[in-house]
Amino acid sequence: MATSPPGPGTVGIKQVAKAAGVSPGTVSNVLNRPERVATATRERVEEAIRALGFVRNGSASSLRAGQGRLIGLMVHDLANPFFTSLARGVEDLMSERGHAVILCSSATSPDREHRNLRMLAEQGVRGVLVTPVDSGGPDRLDLLYERHIAAVMLDHAATRPQQCSVTVDDVAGGQMAVTHLLETGARDIAYVSGPMSLRQCADRRSGAQKAVELAGHGSIRDVTVADMTPASGQEAADHLLAELPDAIFCANDLLAMGVLRTLLRQGVRVPERVLVIGYDDIEYATASSVQLSSVRQPTYRLGRIAAELLLDECDDPEGHAHQQILFQPELVVRESTRP
Repeated sequence: MATSPPGPGTVGIKQVAKAAGVSPGTVSNVLNRPERVATATRERVEEAIRALGFVRNGSASSLRAGQGRLIGLMVHDLANPFFTSLARGVEDLMSERGHAVILCSSATSPDREHRNLRMLAEQGVRGVLVTPVDSGGPDRLDLLYERHIAAVMLDHAATRPQQCSVTVDDVAGGQMAVTHLLETGARDIAYVSGPMSLRQCADRRSGAQKAVELAGHGSIRDVTVADMTPASGQEAADHLLAELPDAIFCANDLLAMGVLRTLLRQGVRVPERVLVIGYDDIEYATASSVQLSSVRQPTYRLGRIAAELLLDECDDPEGHAHQQILFQPELVVRESTRP
């Protein structure tokens, strides 16, 4: 006697993959990105779908049971335009691929980062893009891996071979900024940054020191503040007024804008008396009365490419090739360092 096909909702992607003789990732691609699958293979999968009575729905359209079409994105600070642009790159790609993004901030707190990662895992996200708070951040991703949730390091290098990452060479960026200041005539250079536990701050400081050592002249003095905001930049500038340096290199543009505001308010001429350079080249870098020199990062591309890597791993975990992508920054010279 003939056997009737299983009822709707009783067949999953794994059964379809077995019937078609392909991987679950290939079935997922047929459902989500059919243009990536060879015609013959796609037709074989579609025939298996019809024969088995597979019905796609919101909870069964992903690679593993229980996962929907949600992606998590966790960054340091949602108020920072750098992360806004990065998030836009992620969201644009995810929207094109039919996914939604849960956006959250760690506020550079390890505890909050851990809580958010747990929350994202409990929400059943397919994967997570994360900018870790500190060196312990990558280990906190273990709670995702234990649940077979893919994760991509964003604006942070990978810490294990089987992990994707997309970041910028911040050591090169710091060296680029300070080399420019030295070539412009600065010798006493202040480095204004957030906590050195932040990988970005530490790497940019390493690049600054490397520039001084290669030049054979100049020095770096550190001014460390609590966070990377304009208010903290103003606080740093107040500290520096007692003994002004030749130049100030800020770990991001928000700090630099705060520094500029205080210097100009106190009658310190920029760049005639003090050179100022930032990092990130956010949109507002050209909005101040003295346009800000900066080190540009390809922020939007960072987010978009990281999102592509994450979805590729989600769709085909067995065939996915992990990549560690490192972009190079670009020096943008404007009025604040042009005597």
